[in-house]
Amino acid sequence: MGPIGVVKKLTPFLPGHSIVETGGNQAIDSVASAPYGSASILTISHAYIRMMGADGLKRATEVAILNANYVKDRLKDHYPILYTGKGGRSAHEFIIDLRGFKQRAGIESVDIAKRLMDYGFHAPTMSFPVPGTLMIEPTESESINELDRFCEAMIHIREEILEVENGKADPENNVLKHAPHTMRVSLSDTWDRPYTREKAVFPTPDLRFNKFWPTVSRVDDAYGDRNLMCSCVPVEQYAEGQPIATISE
Repeated sequence: MGPIGVVKKLTPFLPGHSIVETGGNQAIDSVASAPYGSASILTISHAYIRMMGADGLKRATEVAILNANYVKDRLKDHYPILYTGKGGRSAHEFIIDLRGFKQRAGIESVDIAKRLMDYGFHAPTMSFPVPGTLMIEPTESESINELDRFCEAMIHIREEILEVENGKADPENNVLKHAPHTMRVSLSDTWDRPYTREKAVFPTPDLRFNKFWPTVSRVDDAYGDRNLMCSCVPVEQYAEGQPIATISE
């Protein structure tokens, strides 16, 4: 919502625009139709501030900080915590360090992020601002039940990592490396993995009654980011009025 600063040596590479003269002398192509960003996004913040008022904003901040420290205290005996204050407290977010797991068990932050999907969670911010970490920011909107559910998932994942560290699980063929597990994979006629289907999709009892099913199995995110592929049908097919196959087909 505000300006983004760069060091002087990067100014030649600031993005340009096809109509408005902006960017550096070695500018990349336009990354947005609005050369200076979209001012309309500010209306969201403005409306939130007006609706909450001074007392509401203060209360939301207090609850956000309380939630973050509650989760941090529940996880601190299971994961290393980075950058706490003198009293051991964090602000509205905190960072757990996962880098040691890669050295000891070959488990990386992306494996934990993917495994969280099996527990019904979208992973928190990964590898920012520190590579190999998760930055957890529960905000003021999460209930105590949801916070506890997330903590239980993270503690359970730590136990799964421990199985790899202790040699009880294969370092490459384990529930973390194969996560997330889709319904199609878990219900297939063949199952050649060393862990059970139950462990894959129902790691905690509550998931039997309230399960979110990931729709896509593990993909190579970095490869996909560097090798974009359009899944659309050819434009000619639309022009000729040919039937367009649906995703389900």
